[in-house]
Amino acid sequence: MSPSSSVSICSTTSVFAIGELETQLVKPEETLTPKPLLIFTPVEAGEFPVLVLLHGYLLQNSFYSQLSHQIASHGFILVVPQLYSVAGPDATKEIEYVAEITNWLPEGLPKFLPTQVTANLTKLGLAGHSRGGKVAFALALNKLKTELKLKYSALIGIDPVDGMDKGKQTPPKVLTYVPHSFNLEMPVMVIGSGLGEVRKNPLFPACAPKGVNHEDFYNECCKPACYFVAKDYGHLDMLDDETKGIRGKATYCLCKNGKCREPMRRFVGGVVVAFLKGYLERDFNFLIGIKDDELAPVELQKVDFLL
Repeated sequence: MSPSSSVSICSTTSVFAIGELETQLVKPEETLTPKPLLIFTPVEAGEFPVLVLLHGYLLQNSFYSQLSHQIASHGFILVVPQLYSVAGPDATKEIEYVAEITNWLPEGLPKFLPTQVTANLTKLGLAGHSRGGKVAFALALNKLKTELKLKYSALIGIDPVDGMDKGKQTPPKVLTYVPHSFNLEMPVMVIGSGLGEVRKNPLFPACAPKGVNHEDFYNECCKPACYFVAKDYGHLDMLDDETKGIRGKATYCLCKNGKCREPMRRFVGGVVVAFLKGYLERDFNFLIGIKDDELAPVELQKVDFLL
């Protein structure tokens, strides 16, 4: 990727908005998939890369619908599983669940796509938010027993969290606190929230505590990697504008949030699209544009690239 490459303003800003492709949500019967899951796919005929997106701790996969539609509208198929309803501190089973879902994709996914749509599983990305980010990194680091039938080509941590605090990591531990120790053999992007490490109130811990958050994950990444931190937004600000139910209401109460979710969600969707277009489709214009200009819908606290 050449830092001197140019990109037009319109192409850079477009990744932060809904793309040109119409999208469709598919909800397979739960008995037909390893875990309940949602599929967001373009409707237009074509072959599209695939992104598996893992939800955060005790969150519903449906809370990521607006984000998923945005990404899908730029030419990607998203598979968003519900890994559990209730979970303790140990994420080991979740890693195995993701492996099962990964191995299901070649035969299972095509059955639920529009007839004119094909999934290109040679261009496969893995993303996870919060604890889902930890699970995504753990799988990429081979902290699993199940042998994968497919190879992931890109990894994204969306405000990943490895536990309650440094020294209080939840099993299996992902962070080693050794710089550039992640031997992932794939490009990585880490997205952080500036307010994630801030307590909402004295009764609750920070949702993305310093010592086990995005900064620590990025510090352990090797080339190529990129890092974006949105200054005035919180750990859950990439979720849907309205998240229903008790868990949905809790997302407004437990974490320090920004003024509204839309800018952060648009930003996360945009950098995910830019990253995937770069490393899965070899079109780096969008990613370079975000790196080199100030057109993001949020103020960036930090931007860094390891190239």
